[in-house]
Amino acid sequence: MNGKVDEFGRALVHLKIRSTENDAESEISAWVDTAFNGELVMPASIIEAAGLKQSGGIRASLADGGEVTLETFACEVNWFGEDKLIEVIANDGAVPLLGVQLLIGHRLTVDYSEMTVTIE
Repeated sequence: MNGKVDEFGRALVHLKIRSTENDAESEISAWVDTAFNGELVMPASIIEAAGLKQSGGIRASLADGGEVTLETFACEVNWFGEDKLIEVIANDGAVPLLGVQLLIGHRLTVDYSEMTVTIE
């Protein structure tokens, strides 16, 4: 899987996602976030547009020590040619974040001289 480093130094990859209830795929661009230990976080607006169905909630600890409950949604992501069922966490952010759980077992290379991202 290949991506790019944008003008702000953020590692980006394109993902194809879909609801577990239909075959219509959406393509999203996600920042690789190695500080996030989940699979995928997406803005509520993208979740709604993709038609993802709520699957539950998860307790999260914030940097300030507070705790919140975040909604989760069932999603299929095309991950290296195979559909993988994951839970997406909804947030109020502007950009999807790809987390470490999807990177486990893979090699992430971010080349800032070439402005490329590779996950193999």
